[in-house]
Amino acid sequence: MLPEITVLELGEKLKSEEKFILLDVRELEELEYAKIEDSRLEVTPLSRLSSEGPNALSETVRAREIPVYVLCHHGSRSRQVTAWLAQQGYKNVFNINGGIDAYARKVDSKTGVY
Repeated sequence: MLPEITVLELGEKLKSEEKFILLDVRELEELEYAKIEDSRLEVTPLSRLSSEGPNALSETVRAREIPVYVLCHHGSRSRQVTAWLAQQGYKNVFNINGGIDAYARKVDSKTGVY
């Protein structure tokens, strides 16, 4: 079973001082419509991960020292990336169920929907 968190749990984490990486795997043009503004956000599109593999990830993600929460539009791409990272040996990686769409609808309407 793939580890997941809900968008409500993500909302609480974003309010905290907890160290983690919010890995957004959407394409860059999607960020124009909806984006979570947070210093822990890292954007690495799935297309880049597909072509470059683990080298597309930042050193912080590759270090595997802090939790990684993977985000996309609805949760499909992030589920794929979470499963792939788990296959790469990551132990502390979680899919965000429902993606940024659910986050905008349930947590922060200012985030934007598309």
